[in-house]
Amino acid sequence: MGKTAHNKSFNKATKAGFIIALGVVYGDIGTSPLYTMQSIVEGQGGLAHISEDFILGAVSLIIWTLTLITTVKYVLIALNADNHHEGGIFSLFTLVRKMAKWLIVPAMIGGATLLSDGALTPAVTVTSAIEGLKGVPSLAELYSNQNIVVITTLIILAILFLIQRFGTGFVGKIFGPVMFIWFGFLGVTGLLNSFANLAIFKAINPYYAIHLLFSTENKAGLFVLGSIFLATTGAEALYSDLGHVGKGNIHVSWPFVKICIVLSYCGQGAWLIAHRGSDLGGLNPFFAILPTNIMLYSVILATFASIIASQSLISGSFTLVSEAIRLKLLPMLKIYYPGQTLGQLYIPAVNLALWITTSCIVLYFKTSAHMEAAYGLAITVTMLMTSILLSYYLIQRGLPKWLAYGIMSFFILIEGMFFIASAVKFLHGGYVVVIIALLIMFVMFIWHHGNAIVFKYIKSLNLNDYKHQLKALRDDPTIDLYQTNVVYLTSRMDHEWIDRSVLYSILDKRPKRAKVYWFVNVKVTDEPYTAEYKVDMMGTDYIVRVVIYLGFRMRQEIPRYLRTIVTDLMESGRIPMQHQDYSITPGRKVGDFRFVVIEEKLTNARQMNDFDRFVLLTKATIKKFTSSPMRWFGLQFSEVTMETVPLVLSDVRNLEIHERIPGAEPVVTEGVPSTTSELKPSEVHQALKAQEKN
Repeated sequence: MGKTAHNKSFNKATKAGFIIALGVVYGDIGTSPLYTMQSIVEGQGGLAHISEDFILGAVSLIIWTLTLITTVKYVLIALNADNHHEGGIFSLFTLVRKMAKWLIVPAMIGGATLLSDGALTPAVTVTSAIEGLKGVPSLAELYSNQNIVVITTLIILAILFLIQRFGTGFVGKIFGPVMFIWFGFLGVTGLLNSFANLAIFKAINPYYAIHLLFSTENKAGLFVLGSIFLATTGAEALYSDLGHVGKGNIHVSWPFVKICIVLSYCGQGAWLIAHRGSDLGGLNPFFAILPTNIMLYSVILATFASIIASQSLISGSFTLVSEAIRLKLLPMLKIYYPGQTLGQLYIPAVNLALWITTSCIVLYFKTSAHMEAAYGLAITVTMLMTSILLSYYLIQRGLPKWLAYGIMSFFILIEGMFFIASAVKFLHGGYVVVIIALLIMFVMFIWHHGNAIVFKYIKSLNLNDYKHQLKALRDDPTIDLYQTNVVYLTSRMDHEWIDRSVLYSILDKRPKRAKVYWFVNVKVTDEPYTAEYKVDMMGTDYIVRVVIYLGFRMRQEIPRYLRTIVTDLMESGRIPMQHQDYSITPGRKVGDFRFVVIEEKLTNARQMNDFDRFVLLTKATIKKFTSSPMRWFGLQFSEVTMETVPLVLSDVRNLEIHERIPGAEPVVTEGVPSTTSELKPSEVHQALKAQEKN
């Protein structure tokens, strides 16, 4: 009932959700009118080198990019590819991963590039906003010094990342009303300026967009799409933030947002047509269309809107990393849920990493012009990867293969052109986001491939073969009771087959006498909010195999789930009551628990190839900086024993060594045995035989 109500609330549009969506989802795409048209004009050499047909074509390209990519692909198709009302490229991957193993590749590439773009977006938007203060007469002198711009930007970024701990609901309530005013401002000012030249609305005709790509008046050729693409860079974040605000709120709010954005571009286009051929010194068309008496207020509003623009990528990054962790593509990190719903989350380590990376980008590039040169390259790759996964999703939903491939090929063709046009940005700063993306992909690969290597070397034993030993140990009064309930958390349990290291810990390492032995395996489901379990007692009342199925958005607080499970088993009579003589809780019937977490360590591993050894050693190094299994499984307030065992079993085999034969000791010089005095194997054998006779 609770989960159903939760799903309905995420699919329902509300007034509050509408406002929160404006603040959380549309910041990036909503501030694109600030710089997109200026970038297009500068790419043509300035206002003096553009014609009316060029302006109509540019506005038409923007309108149809927003229509085809943002509206059709993301709002109408991708938002329907939701995983129980959760969005993002990893949620999409969980829906289709069973169709082909190689789909993990586009998922990893898309996730890494989107996360890298999340570090660049706050830097470029906040810096460009602060630079806008140079246009305010009273602040022009102060902000003519770029160092002041950088310092102010770093302070604002610090505040922005610090408030993330309060959740997207808190952020949305603050930013939502501001963005509502911002979009209203875009729509009204754009519409008023469009009345000066109603011919600008001819740009709705896609003919002008297609004509511009092949027109000689377009001096940039296909590469003009690199600037056009800036108008839709926030589309992927819109999909990632689905879980934060719900599908219904996005469906209702997007038409309002799109109309306001399109009107702003039309207003700028009308102004450009009226002033084409002039030389206005690179004046930004966005501010040029505004009356001088509201310039100060518009710059302040634009500054706030640009600050908010980074929010959609930050919150989207939290969602992506959370899903990647549960899909075992990234190491464990501590996750908090500060909001009213599980869709609102906060990951301190990611927040800190983004803060440091974004601040370094600001210090490295210093100006927004240098940052914009790199903007959009990574996100085109993410969009291409999403299109690949969407094609498989459409096939899964029953669409004929030829139609699904045809639809997605259309989008891949368009996004491929955007990618080619943006590729020239690599040498102008794009290499920064590419390096960040490659580092993230490297960690993902190490984590994913490392898990595969471990599975290859792990040996399993059948619990049925050791039931009698476990019963004998349980009933052996000569051994002190280790704990009433001993719980082993293992990621590898297949029916009765379990890791050899678990049974070695119970029977060999130190016999652990308990009343009940628990073997718990947590499986992450493709659904976000699953909370179910399956029990097999193996015909006993002292062995409990538990498989806990948790959605990829659920917190893995295992002790709390086990308390529920043990109560269920006692009430059904499958395990006896565990009366406690000493307890602050009268009539307590549940005994004490001790959790045992076993970790495989790589030692010599001489038979392992160099590449596998490198992967596991690198993974071990990364784990030193991530959350421990204790915190991940919510065991920090429980009795926990951490044990380590060698990953490769040959490392625990006896090494060859011979007993020293009397009278055959090697000559030792300064602690180093002389090799010339060592006996041959045949001589050692004869000497041992002679010793046995004596």
